Amino acid sequence: STKTQMEKKYPAIAGREKGPGPGRYGLPPTTGFVGHDFTKATSPAYSFHGRMSDNMYCVDSSPGPRYHVDAKITRYGKDGTPAYSMLGRMKAQKLFHTPGPGAYSPEKAPPCNLQRRPPSYTMGARTHYRSTDAVPAPNKYSLPPLMGSQIPNKPASASYTMSGSFSTGGPSVDLAKTPGPCGYNSTDPSVYLTKQPAFSMLGRHNLPRDSTKKPGPGTYNPERVTVHKARAPAYSLGIRHSEFVTPLVVIVSD
Repeated sequence: STKTQMEKKYPAIAGREKGPGPGRYGLPPTTGFVGHDFTKATSPAYSFHGRMSDNMYCVDSSPGPRYHVDAKITRYGKDGTPAYSMLGRMKAQKLFHTPGPGAYSPEKAPPCNLQRRPPSYTMGARTHYRSTDAVPAPNKYSLPPLMGSQIPNKPASASYTMSGSFSTGGPSVDLAKTPGPCGYNSTDPSVYLTKQPAFSMLGRHNLPRDSTKKPGPGTYNPERVTVHKARAPAYSLGIRHSEFVTPLVVIVSD
């Protein structure tokens, strides 16, 4: 076709035609006896024979230790230790039904032989009031109070009253308006006594220094200095080259 004729045909590269890998070849095994590699030394080979029949030495063979031997059987016979079992409760017979101690109530029996008996009481229902009994209850009465001096038949203590304060003329009213102790100003002791030395506290003074900003230790990168120190090898990643490129051979003349 026209498309096939226009395509550029490149010559076949022999390097691209690679042979099969090691897994394509089947070498003879070096273990066993059958099919062993004849170029290698062969060790002796042994086989496992099947189990032989028991008829050659005993025709009637008894089974193995598959019988259950009771643990109470010894070589002298059965063990003589007494054994006990727990059975269910037997049903009570109707002919002999004897009551137990809890069936009796001796406290309900009448007194015998002039025995003393505590009194017993019963609680009956509340009785209804009769219409003819118009007697008031105890809480209907009100007793006179015992506080104050208004009780004629009871002794009373002295009674006092508290009156209000008077605006004028009373003892709490200061007509002269005399100032109190806090109304006077205190005199400085330095006026009439020897004056003590006085000190004042000023603010902190800053020392003169350079106000420009200095870089800290973290600003420097000493690991990048390679002028006077050994430098670690550095690698770069290039492009992938074809494995079929012919290397450059330069003929150096003597």
